[in-house]
Amino acid sequence: MGEVWQLSGPVLVGPEEVRGGAWVVGGRITFERPASVDGVLDGWVVPGLVDAHCHVGIGAHGEIPAADAEAQAVRERDVGALLLRDAGSASDTRWMDEREDLPRIVRAGRHLARTRRYLRGLAHEIEPEDLAEYARAEARRGDGWVKLVGDWIDRETGDLAPCWPADVLAAGVAAAHAEGARVTVHQFGEEGVEELLAAGVDGIEHGTGLTGATVAEAARRGVAVVPTLVNIATFPGIAERGEAKFPRYAAHMRALHARRFETVAALHDAGAPVFAGTDAGSVLPHGLVVDEIAELSRAGLGPTAALDAACFAARRWLGHPGLEEGAPADLLVLDGDPRDDLDVLRRPRAVVLRGRPYRSGGPVGIAAGAPVGG
Repeated sequence: MGEVWQLSGPVLVGPEEVRGGAWVVGGRITFERPASVDGVLDGWVVPGLVDAHCHVGIGAHGEIPAADAEAQAVRERDVGALLLRDAGSASDTRWMDEREDLPRIVRAGRHLARTRRYLRGLAHEIEPEDLAEYARAEARRGDGWVKLVGDWIDRETGDLAPCWPADVLAAGVAAAHAEGARVTVHQFGEEGVEELLAAGVDGIEHGTGLTGATVAEAARRGVAVVPTLVNIATFPGIAERGEAKFPRYAAHMRALHARRFETVAALHDAGAPVFAGTDAGSVLPHGLVVDEIAELSRAGLGPTAALDAACFAARRWLGHPGLEEGAPADLLVLDGDPRDDLDVLRRPRAVVLRGRPYRSGGPVGIAAGAPVGG
């Protein structure tokens, strides 16, 4: 049966639903009291957090060594991000699925981008006539997701511009859907969003160019948006670096950054699904999910909805359970209720992955009946 842990504190099983306690038996959650326990995990309990947009196995210039990819995954685990949606990677990280000590990963295959219209070394760089074929292939390679690059700087016009003709985009999305995959799209600017929605995409990453009409349409269609606010915080620096050569682009990026919170609040108010993701991996370091939750709260979601965006709702969206009978025990033990103070997420008493408690750097040993303290 394995080790049996008592979760003695309040257990958040939903954003507004609290249970008095639970147990971990054989690495799984139960609300039925066992005959005996090996140890006690004392504190508020929430499901493991979700980083719904990160990139395990890549760095600024593409694929990285396996040891470095492992360090990225360990960093995510240590901050409590136990379910990751890898939103595009040039690296094959399937070997991590065999590791009981690393987070679960939902993969989107490799980015699909236009030639010379994305960060070098990260994507399949292709022309429009190849999009449908590549979308089918990456749908088979991923875990039910395909990632397209919808817009990027066009050096001829000196500003953001769509990468794909509308008919090509629709055919690519249809090809991925025919393979049973959902499609999500990198999109910064306003131009091209209507075409993305009309093509039937399932998600938009960043989404800084969503405005009144497209916000409403995204909500109507149930298109999920992952704002990656900790990444959008880099826009002023990007603008400064591009100012001399691409002044229109620089001004555009500053404008998108300036209204980022307004955009996220509008999406939330309209009822569009909004989830927490950091864009860690290519430029940003891993382990920023709590920063992203805090940014979503500041943007207008508030603590409870921001937690939901990285926890309960995010897990349902990706098809993984939270804290329910028989589910894998992937959870955090905290000093207090995160709905009252999101900062408690920054210092978990324990991170439990597949029923095994961890603190930063490795597993936690717990004596019989002894609670895990701060």
